[in-house]
Order: sequence, then structure tokens, then C-alpha cells
Amino acid sequence: MSKLYIVPTPIGNLDDITVRAVQTLSDVDLILAEDTRTTSFLLKHLGIEKKIISHHKFNEHATVELIADRIAGGQSVALVSDAGTPGISDPGFLLVRTCVEKGIEVETLPGATALIPALIQSGLPCDRFCFEGFLPHKKGRSKRLAELTDETRTMVFYESPYRVVKTLSGFAELFGSDREASVSREISKKFEQTVRGTLGELVQRFERNEPRGEFVIVVAGRSKRKKKETISEV
Repeated sequence: MSKLYIVPTPIGNLDDITVRAVQTLSDVDLILAEDTRTTSFLLKHLGIEKKIISHHKFNEHATVELIADRIAGGQSVALVSDAGTPGISDPGFLLVRTCVEKGIEVETLPGATALIPALIQSGLPCDRFCFEGFLPHKKGRSKRLAELTDETRTMVFYESPYRVVKTLSGFAELFGSDREASVSREISKKFEQTVRGTLGELVQRFERNEPRGEFVIVVAGRSKRKKKETISEV
């Protein structure tokens, strides 16, 4: 049956892929890949030979209509990112929205994503949380952070190794250096690590130790008690 399949791929350990994901990738007519080289390596590992075409943030605006038309014409298509679930800080939203608008069925498989393991192993409350992904580098960054100052839910952010110290320092300045947080890197990979402490402690740690790998930063929300105290002081 022709439809769009959203297929999560491993974020580290190749054994993290599901049996259903393997079967889907084997059955579809076409695979859309963020990076064809990365996906080709995975397919070779899985013993799958399939046609792959590029679908990434630089060409998705120009290709979504063509891809949707192919699905409407009878092809089954799987969308994958380099790692994790497409649409979560990766290409995917535009294609899904286009298919939904055209009445094309979309089926999303459950699977790997970095934010949930990092959130759970942070030791911070995970019954309610907000996922912020990658913050804007420049335009809109200060505004977005200012909007989070009163956030009481646990907050989850993605960050590159080159900006970890700067981001943690900004969090410490905005939320307070005593705010509890955790930093996870290389989830599901050989050198996976989670470090917990206050924002001030984490800044000092990563100033001493050069950050390497892909990072997920989890920050405790503002204490409701502290918020009430601030209001009463006013």
C-alpha cells in the first residue's frame, strides 16, 4: 500500500533498530535519506538493497511536492534521518505536513531518539517536560531563553560540542548557577556518558574537559515554591 513511513534509525548502537523498521525498509519502493552515505552504510549492515535519494534541510522545500506525488501515484516511501526519529530536530515535518494536506497516509514507527534516554537518566522529574531541541544560534535566542525563565517543567535541549560550555554558561546566568541539570553525550555509543550536578558545576567540568560528541542537556524547571516566594516579595 502506498504511504509515507517515518522510520527511526539507531542513534549509536546499530542493534537499536527495530525488527519492524528493518522490515519496512526492506518492503518500501524508495528510501529518502538525510545523507545517502550514512543510510547506505546502515542498509549494507542490514543486508538491504534499495533505491535511496537525498532529502535534507537544503532541498526539502523543493522536493516535498514531487515526493508526495510519487506516493499518491502508488509508491511506498520511507523517510530516515542520519540517526534517530525524522522530524525531531531533523528533516521530516514539511513532508509529513504536505502528505497530510494531500490526504496521503503517514505511518510513524516508534524507535530511537536521544531526548528520552537523556531525560530519564538525568534523575530530574520526567512526568512533565518540554523539549526545546537546538536553540537558535543568534536571532531569537535571547527571546526564547527569556520565555523559559518561569518554566517549571524539566527542559531538554540538544547541543553541539562546540557550544556546550557557552550554552551551559548562559543557562547558569539565566536560571541560576545552583539549578540542577545533567549533560548526556554519545547516547547509545561506546563512550556514552551522563554527568549530573548544578549548572555552575557543569560549566566548570566542561571548561576543564573538552566536550566531544553529541550532547543532550537536561535542566530542572523553576521551583514552584521559589516562584511563589518571588511573587510574594513583590
